[in-house]
Amino acid sequence: MKKLNLSEWSLKHQALVVYLMVMLMAGGVFAYLKLGQKEDPDFTFKAMLVRVNWPGATTLEMERQVTDPVEKKLQEMSEIDSVRSYTKPGETVMVIALRENVPPKKVEGLWYQLRKKLGDMSHTLPAGVQGPFFNDEFGETYGNMFAFTGDGFSSEELRREVDRVREEVLRLPDVARADLVGEQEPRVYVDVSTARLAGLGLDSRLIWNSLASQNAVTPAGTFETGTDRIRVRPSGAFNSLDAIRATPIAANGNTFRLSDIARIDRGVVDPAESTMRYNGKPALGLAISMVNGGDVMRLGRDLDALMATLKKNLPVGIEVHAISDQPKVVEHSISEFMHSLAEAVVIVLAVSFFSLGWRPGVVVALSIPLVLAMTFLAMYLFGIDLQRISLGSLIIALGLLVDDAIIAVEMMQLKLEQGWTRFKAATFAYTSTAFPMLTGTLITAATFLPVGIAKSDAGEYVFSLFAVVGIALILSWVVAVVFTPYLGYRLLPEHQVAHADHDVYAKPFYIRFRSVLEWCLDHRKTVIALTLIAFIVSLGAFRLFVQQQFFPSSNRPELMVDLWLPQGASHDATERETRRLEAKLAGNKHIVSITSYVGNGSPRYYLPLDQQQQHMNYAQLMVMTRDEHVREDVKKTIETLFETDFPMVRGRVTRLENGPPVGYPVQFRVSGPDHATVRGIATRVENMMRATPGLKHVDNNWGEEVKALHVDIDQDKARALGIGNQDLSRQLQMLISGAPVTQYREGDRNIQVVVRLDHGERQDVAGLGNLMIQTGTGRYVPLSQIGKIRYAPEEGIVWRHNHLPTITVRGDPVDGVQGSDISIRLWPKIQELEKTLPVGYHIELGGSLESSEKSQTAIAAVQPLMLVIVLTLLMLQLQSFQRTLMVVLTAPLGMIGVTLSLILFSAPFGFVAMLGVIALAGMIMRNSVILVDQIEHDIRDGIAPWEAILGSTVRRFRPIMLTALAAILAMIPLTRSTFWGPMAVAIMGGLLVATVLTLLFLPALYAQWFKVSRPRNNI
Repeated sequence: MKKLNLSEWSLKHQALVVYLMVMLMAGGVFAYLKLGQKEDPDFTFKAMLVRVNWPGATTLEMERQVTDPVEKKLQEMSEIDSVRSYTKPGETVMVIALRENVPPKKVEGLWYQLRKKLGDMSHTLPAGVQGPFFNDEFGETYGNMFAFTGDGFSSEELRREVDRVREEVLRLPDVARADLVGEQEPRVYVDVSTARLAGLGLDSRLIWNSLASQNAVTPAGTFETGTDRIRVRPSGAFNSLDAIRATPIAANGNTFRLSDIARIDRGVVDPAESTMRYNGKPALGLAISMVNGGDVMRLGRDLDALMATLKKNLPVGIEVHAISDQPKVVEHSISEFMHSLAEAVVIVLAVSFFSLGWRPGVVVALSIPLVLAMTFLAMYLFGIDLQRISLGSLIIALGLLVDDAIIAVEMMQLKLEQGWTRFKAATFAYTSTAFPMLTGTLITAATFLPVGIAKSDAGEYVFSLFAVVGIALILSWVVAVVFTPYLGYRLLPEHQVAHADHDVYAKPFYIRFRSVLEWCLDHRKTVIALTLIAFIVSLGAFRLFVQQQFFPSSNRPELMVDLWLPQGASHDATERETRRLEAKLAGNKHIVSITSYVGNGSPRYYLPLDQQQQHMNYAQLMVMTRDEHVREDVKKTIETLFETDFPMVRGRVTRLENGPPVGYPVQFRVSGPDHATVRGIATRVENMMRATPGLKHVDNNWGEEVKALHVDIDQDKARALGIGNQDLSRQLQMLISGAPVTQYREGDRNIQVVVRLDHGERQDVAGLGNLMIQTGTGRYVPLSQIGKIRYAPEEGIVWRHNHLPTITVRGDPVDGVQGSDISIRLWPKIQELEKTLPVGYHIELGGSLESSEKSQTAIAAVQPLMLVIVLTLLMLQLQSFQRTLMVVLTAPLGMIGVTLSLILFSAPFGFVAMLGVIALAGMIMRNSVILVDQIEHDIRDGIAPWEAILGSTVRRFRPIMLTALAAILAMIPLTRSTFWGPMAVAIMGGLLVATVLTLLFLPALYAQWFKVSRPRNNI
């Protein structure tokens, strides 16, 4: 039975082949226009935020009574990787992270289980505990954000206008959520004076009760008649501030209006919890996220049109400013990548035309758009969007997808030069190279397999690298054996005069190459030894001189500026420092805008953003610079300001990250049961880090202890006066901070009515002892009569990691130094310190090195499967253990070029570059298997082994060099990319050196392995 020859089939069904080409090209164009467009690929945030409140509790009470029991309950879930929490007075916030190998489809179900477990145990928490409250939308990304400023408008007036805009935005089909940012909750404040209350002999509880009872909503009865059911609705509930002011207060036989003894005003929550500013002005933000599968470009057009219309209808004085515009970022990013892709296409075409000639070059050139069109169609069918990873993958694939076409065309051209007919030459290319090409293609695709099945966050992030490259490579083989023969048949000319085989390779270049090759065979041991030495030296140089990283920084123009004041700082103090920094940066020509978030971090407007939680002593500024180049100048300017003008601020300026968020690149976690001991160990670690060159901004996440006023109550006196602890605390809460007593209902909003001391008494810390406390009989006594007041420090915040108090000591590398390199240098010293610690105390590695090791471990876990697939493919093709082993031994040789190129270009070796090196092994083995298969083919045809090695290597020189050159030069556009640059440099250097070694080292290894000697008549 005759074997199937796809090239022969295509030449016998030319009309069908043309039809398929046209339809596939049209389908590819259609698919490209329909492909989703994003900045970054989606990846699942396997983290949930859980918040528990216990008003009035100290940090230690929260830790022992709330945080610890909740964390112990979470230990029942084996899928949880870590529980990272911080505890402050009255509040605990936990970030619960699942193991990276948890499949994304199971995440939602696990969050449901977690809610059930914590809900079931909530009744065991102390009385007065509020929560737990859950937020599993931790990774929600608000790609479009707007800031609204309004000169002369109150915060409530501005909120109403922004809320109207929000309602219109939610009508757009691609909008999932539209949330207000920096909204200040309205309050109605009833400010009273203890001195006035005491002078009038008023019981403060009367105010509470009067406000609550006057505004209560209770049923007033219903008349049931023979025909109707009529409800009774008495008036009196608060419907305005005047109604609150008019609330009657009856005491000692007299009736007062509330406004007679208190001041009633409408305002916002005071002190503020978090505020937003834009270019130095108070602002309100509108953050918009897109639905899953939405069209980001259509969303951008719809939002632009809507905002243009709404701006015309906003009151004069309210301005709208775009903070984040992801559609424009995506459009710019894809435009840049498509430009790089076009450059790579031109480079590959130039290689083809220059090396193969005009007509063969045209054949290869026509195969490129066909493979790309088929790849776009496959991406559309499999739901792969155009984003950073898939576009970079297309450029990587471009240098590889022409390999099969070049090999097929080169073989056809060779046979035509020998006088064969076009039909015979086209079909011979299939019989001689199709299956070695298929094996090589599958091997190259298989080396990307660890990316596709690695169970890690980084693996999920770069999954489309495996998908796109694998699809493109397999389709390129289909094009090479089906469509390229047809194109070659139509375009390549037949030669009227046949040339002998040796005439084709009788050119001076091939003669010189053959001489070099003969020298390598004659001195095979020297060649093998030199190659082995070069490989060992490269491994040593790689460890010593190549910088390590996880993911590179983004090339986006934004800078994130963190301001940390000492623990216990007020919101006003934090905002004051924020305003100072805004003022100093105002007028900088390189800055487009400054968006400030005081008391909180920025919403997640960029998928890999390291989002910060709410802290009174924290502010974050998003500084939008004009471009990536001036960004560095602005960064230096801000860092200089922190060093010279902000002594009370711990400042940090960072670029946006790529890949899963890490935070500080250098981190070490010190854990143990006792706070003081943990602090002491952390101080030692901190001193070691400060003494390490190349490290800056060294600090820890606990900070300083905070001030607290302790009131030591004389319980005997308190009981005699009828004052209980709970009643005393409530009175102090009302007097100092204010206490909500009822709600004022306005439309769809419930506004808290808060009773508190007037401003002068609230700010008088020294006058705490003079506050008048009401006794059980209604009389007033100063607080100092029933208790002693003293200052005492206490923990302002306690961080925990996996159920133990944990201080994270962290730092930033200086520019030009990688955080992973510093961690690698420090880790042995830290481990020596850990050996001296008491039992129960530990130091763990964190930061970028920990994340990198997790990702590398996930890749290493699936590499055995990749190796099995590669070995199976090699055995199917070569059917020899020895020859398979020989091909595999050539795979690591790329490290020689990888190390050399990374050192020469000062490029760091990160996660993406590591994937490139793994894939490089496949490219090398692809060339090796084709050469070894050719040698075996010649030997089976009766050619002497010596001549078979020489002849096969000489004949395979051009296709091997051409395919390598195409792959290497196609990477040039990627070298300009911050994200892909190190990977491109590694592949270019590794493939160049490995290709030369394939043509020189592999023949020498083959001759040594099989004891092939030069025939005596050739000596």
